Amino acid sequence: MKVYHGSLEVVEHPMILRPNRKLDYGEGFYTTTSKKQAQEWVERRMFERRITSGYVNVYEFDDQKLQELRCLIFTGPSKEWAEFVMENRTKKGFSHSYDIVYGPVANDRVYLQFGLYESGAIGIETLIRELKTYKLVDQYLFHTEKALTILHFIEASKVEK
Repeated sequence: MKVYHGSLEVVEHPMILRPNRKLDYGEGFYTTTSKKQAQEWVERRMFERRITSGYVNVYEFDDQKLQELRCLIFTGPSKEWAEFVMENRTKKGFSHSYDIVYGPVANDRVYLQFGLYESGAIGIETLIRELKTYKLVDQYLFHTEKALTILHFIEASKVEK
């Protein structure tokens, strides 16, 4: 399987990173099966930092290797997915023991809905119904060093402004 990681640099050797903000699935190395999503992420970071180039890093992994790892798979928005994302984004000290987590991205476009849910303005059923109207891209979080061992760097494509 081929996955992509948008970065301001070439990342031949992925690492588990501690983000400076709360993310959907916790700390680790994030990838997506959408090259477009990875490129949009790079372009957003280039704009924020006022720089002119970045990279879409391409990796491969044998999805049969997933059977050897502790994986949490969300095939789409669900109550369990929303609760997992909310715990990662809001619960201080929350951690999980999965090697890999896969599922939809709760990006900025849809996070307003999560805010409404968190404030009690809408219930979980409404949240899921609303999120299912969006075309959500996917993400793989490689959460442990063991998970990173199945990821193999292929190439990096330069993105320029």
